[in-house]
Amino acid sequence: MATYERRTTIDAPLADVWAFHSRVEGLEAATPDWMNLRVEVILGPDGERDPEILETGTELALSIRPFGVGPRQHWTSLITDRERGDGSASFRDEMIRGPFDRWEHTHSFFADGERTVLRDRVAYELPGSNVAGVGRLTDVATPFSTVGFEAMFRKRHRLTKARLE
Repeated sequence: MATYERRTTIDAPLADVWAFHSRVEGLEAATPDWMNLRVEVILGPDGERDPEILETGTELALSIRPFGVGPRQHWTSLITDRERGDGSASFRDEMIRGPFDRWEHTHSFFADGERTVLRDRVAYELPGSNVAGVGRLTDVATPFSTVGFEAMFRKRHRLTKARLE
């Protein structure tokens, strides 16, 4: 699988950064406007609609329409892991339906004194990467997808910093 990673230091304590990313409001606030994100449905692990905290087992049905071009892309993710320890925290969401053959996004947070290091790591497979003969095309397309990820995650990190610093 291809990977993308971005790391940023935020001038805010781990507890604040963790709390921000633990709620759907954080997702909405940190998503660039040009993605045209729409949160369709959120179901907690017990089936509760719109849970306060995005716990393991929470399912998020989202749609995006980057730059307002083309049809909406529907995306369903599941929070598959969530941990908080002394000085660090992380959670992982995995796409269960959507535009990629595979998508695993790990959000990691590390205390650095009164600051927090935020690391996003995405492991992904582009559409068609598992189809015979298409793999070479996806190998060529992967660097272009990285350019899109870079713009989106750079903006996400800037929005997070602006909200918390």
